Amino acid sequence: MQTTGSETLAEGLTFPEGVRWHDGALWFSDMHAHTVQRLEPGGAPKVIASVPECPSGLGFLPDGTPLVVSMQDRRLLRLDPDGPHEHADLSALAPWHTNDMHVDRHGRAYVGNFGDGSAPPDPPRPTPLLLVEPDGEARVVAEDLWFPNGIASTPDGGTLIVAETRSVPGKLTAFTVAADGSLSDRRTLTSFEGGFPDGIAVDAEGGIWVAFPFGNELVRVAPGGEVDRRVPFPSPYAVAVGGPGGRDLFVATAPSWVPDEAKKLRGGSIHRLADQAPAAAA
Repeated sequence: MQTTGSETLAEGLTFPEGVRWHDGALWFSDMHAHTVQRLEPGGAPKVIASVPECPSGLGFLPDGTPLVVSMQDRRLLRLDPDGPHEHADLSALAPWHTNDMHVDRHGRAYVGNFGDGSAPPDPPRPTPLLLVEPDGEARVVAEDLWFPNGIASTPDGGTLIVAETRSVPGKLTAFTVAADGSLSDRRTLTSFEGGFPDGIAVDAEGGIWVAFPFGNELVRVAPGGEVDRRVPFPSPYAVAVGGPGGRDLFVATAPSWVPDEAKKLRGGSIHRLADQAPAAAA
């Protein structure tokens, strides 16, 4: 299924996640195929690395080296030219599988996790948000989040935004970022009655694009917290802002979050909505 006005860039994936525009190409994890892939404009996806314990969140160090979350063994991997190497072991800090991630301009990686193995309607356990320094040292920077999922920062790097997928109601939580990456001034930016916010991305104006896989829509939240746009879209799990002009919205979709279904259906896909995001200020 394709939304009017969107372009399908890749099909036949299991469960694409962690979409990121970087250095002229779209990167993503195909979670249940255990691969990290790179998609150049006009081309086909190319496998960059294999991650046996399921890849998810992606980001890049200042020198361009990719980082990827390895979910089931709760590690952060560095994708060096000679293959993946452990950047940080998070198993002592994350109580359940790690998931999405944001790497800031300093190379600090903020990593979320599920909290436990429950699924709605069973209540989850609150869980911490982790910070991994560029040298691999890891620590807890926030406690008691309800499945910290999509993570992004504002264009000036001063605010970190986290989608708490399983809070009631689902919400976007904002933190002020200190010079050392520590977080403070926790506050609710906006909440969504009956919604489960998943992947997020921030555009040049500080607007936050939010994927709602079970609501079948994309939502843009203005910097002040009000919803200013809704775009119907089937089963979106992750979003990224980028493209040659920096204004395209990339959307990763999947038919089901259940691993066995995803493997069987291979119905995951990547789409592009051209010129959806505002241009950067001149």
